[in-house]
Amino acid sequence: MKLEQFPLIIPDIKKIEADFKIRLSDFHSATSAIEQKKVIDSIIKLVDEVINQFTVISVRYSQDTRVEAYQKAQDAIDEMGPLFQSLYNEYQRALVSSKFRPELEKMLGSFLFEKIELSIKTFDPKIIEELQKENRLTSQYSKLLASAQIPFDGQVYNLSQMGKFADSLDRKVRRKASEATAKWFADNETELARIYDDLVALRHSMSLKLGFENFIPLAYARMGRTDYTAKDVAGYRDQIRRSIVPLSKKLVKRQAERINIKQPLFYDLSLNFLTGNPTPKGDKDFLVNAAKEMYHEMGEEIGSFFDMMVALHMLDLEARPGKQGGGYMTYFPKYKMPFVFSNFNGTAGDVDVLTHEIGHAFQSYSSRGIKIPEYRDPTMEEAEIHSMSMEFFAGRWMEKFFKEDKDKYLYAHLVDALNFLPYGVSVDEFQHFVYENPTVSHAERCAKWREIEKKYTPYKKYTGFPIYEKGTRWMRQSHIYTSPFYYIDYTLAQVVAFQFLTLMEEDRDLAWARYVKLCKLGGRYPFTQLLKKAKMKNPFKQGTIARTVKKLDEILERFDDKKM
Repeated sequence: MKLEQFPLIIPDIKKIEADFKIRLSDFHSATSAIEQKKVIDSIIKLVDEVINQFTVISVRYSQDTRVEAYQKAQDAIDEMGPLFQSLYNEYQRALVSSKFRPELEKMLGSFLFEKIELSIKTFDPKIIEELQKENRLTSQYSKLLASAQIPFDGQVYNLSQMGKFADSLDRKVRRKASEATAKWFADNETELARIYDDLVALRHSMSLKLGFENFIPLAYARMGRTDYTAKDVAGYRDQIRRSIVPLSKKLVKRQAERINIKQPLFYDLSLNFLTGNPTPKGDKDFLVNAAKEMYHEMGEEIGSFFDMMVALHMLDLEARPGKQGGGYMTYFPKYKMPFVFSNFNGTAGDVDVLTHEIGHAFQSYSSRGIKIPEYRDPTMEEAEIHSMSMEFFAGRWMEKFFKEDKDKYLYAHLVDALNFLPYGVSVDEFQHFVYENPTVSHAERCAKWREIEKKYTPYKKYTGFPIYEKGTRWMRQSHIYTSPFYYIDYTLAQVVAFQFLTLMEEDRDLAWARYVKLCKLGGRYPFTQLLKKAKMKNPFKQGTIARTVKKLDEILERFDDKKM
């Protein structure tokens, strides 16, 4: 079926509960591990059906938040999600306490039980109401951002569409566009602050009910982090501060010289070249056709996969009114199909989507034969390796998208990836502060954000923008609201993706073979073990960042960026 043919079904939670109870009863009454394994297979099938229904609703709603039927369906699953989680939690508890556990571990692998025991710690029926409220609050945030109508230059744009003006060669346009966007955030600051206040208080309350000191260990457990801690992450952030921040400052200084601005402000940092940033040389259809050619040349398997994505309408790429901002990949477990969502705006970011999100999609499709959901889906830092590495594998074909701007894109893409690391760890350090100090005021949070910005990205200047000078730019980072602590994952994956880039320089076939193997492994192993399986270096190990940066600096020196 094509995407639009997927039926939108609001799950019947009472029927689901009845079906679940029957299966749990069968599990408990089973007289052998083999019998319990059959029940497990039946439960997985039911879970995939329900998740599929949830996913269809979520996708439809993100495609147009204005449609009343989609809004009602999203509201329904916001309420239903925690109830379903409660049922799944019952199954997980039954599984880890099975009298046949040793035999089941031999059949299913011990890592499954390790993941489940961590997951169990994140849920108790007594927090169902809080989870429902958390869902409602994150939906409020997403809807508020999607509703943005920003008047600019005689037209009205949403936040995604405003992004194209950040690359304008005219500094006045960049400034005025930034002022228009800043005004929207200033006008909505009170509501954005209220939503986050409520989320922080709610998450802290849930953590205490579950026996945690604060939300941080609960968030790590939610993220499935079994093999590293907040202390490891703090040490990793310090590696970024020592090894990446000095390089970022040097690269930004070179950028300022290229664009001939002695004291660049934040809205100048998106412009890389006085001749203009690299832009794709065609519309959505042009880009999709170029991607088709690229993936067929990259490999037979990924080429046929991309053809299928196009044929089944599994790409929703263009920005439009009512559509949620940003981009994502999701997966329909019943149909064994991934879906890619984006908001093209005519910038190089459109091409990034066709590499980044297709990397996610290719991995999920490569893992479709893994029946156990906990093994099919990698943890987030693992998942982002697939997407970020694909961006570099695609580098060889950038001429198809950018033509004469190919080198501009390759240089700017690598610089942006490097400069992302300090920002990424800023988001993480901010969240650690917030949840270590859950009662501080909005103003105190903003002051802390600005302090962290100055630590990791000291070149960001907001002169003339009081809304940002006081430290509110974190409010436009949706992960902080909707997926707490899901951000350091991008930076960890970026470091691994850099390793794939340098390996490509030595042996592209070997790099691709390791990448495909990684995609097919799904989430069978924790992050650091997965890296060992793929023979990649651990970012947490002291010295990994410094060694990686040295090789990247050598690649950057090949480009004569001042002539671009």
